[in-house]
Amino acid sequence: MEQQTQLTTKLNKIPTIAELFSDDIEGAYKNEQLNLLLSTPPKKEWVKEHPFIQNYKYLPIDKVEYLLKRIFKKYNIEIIREGTSFNGVYVVVRVHYLNPVSNKMEFHDGIGAIQLQTKKGTSPADLANINNGAISIAFPIAKTIAIKDACDHFGALFGADLNRRDTVNYTMDQNIVNSKINNEYSRTMKVLNSCTTLDELNNVVNSIKDIQQYETLIESLKQRIENDK
Repeated sequence: MEQQTQLTTKLNKIPTIAELFSDDIEGAYKNEQLNLLLSTPPKKEWVKEHPFIQNYKYLPIDKVEYLLKRIFKKYNIEIIREGTSFNGVYVVVRVHYLNPVSNKMEFHDGIGAIQLQTKKGTSPADLANINNGAISIAFPIAKTIAIKDACDHFGALFGADLNRRDTVNYTMDQNIVNSKINNEYSRTMKVLNSCTTLDELNNVVNSIKDIQQYETLIESLKQRIENDK
């Protein structure tokens, strides 16, 4: 009975994120780095105040496109559908992008809508009141809004948090970071221990960024190599 209770307890134990990614801790670490980058606020000078909506901030489309090119290198915009709704038009887009971690194409969807321009003081319910060229102006604007709406899914860097309150600052999962460090330490230890000449050892030492944690081992390996001559 006691053994069954222990087994049940282990089965019900909630795994850590690091445990879920145990087979690919390198990929999990790179993904955490990408998440941290995308959770960084955009440059203050890029953020604009909406001319008609009070206290509403936004990131201009040219900055969004710049970030898409800079971070993902490869992307394309697909129009899923478009149409009219009440007194305006809407566009639904799909932003395809190359995930730099998985090296696979992924996507986010977004929707944008804009009211049709009409003669001053009139209703768009009567088609005669709609200004000439209103449709050709409205659809590109709706598409732009849809692209920015889709890119909000990336995170704060693309302006997702500009008008939100009580947001939580993103930090990398320390369990994944620690697992990454432990993996690097284990690999480095194996490489150091495999050195049979001082030249091999010096080449490995020159490639190590943080020498301090390996100093004792390095000195003992040098002594061992010298003794083996």
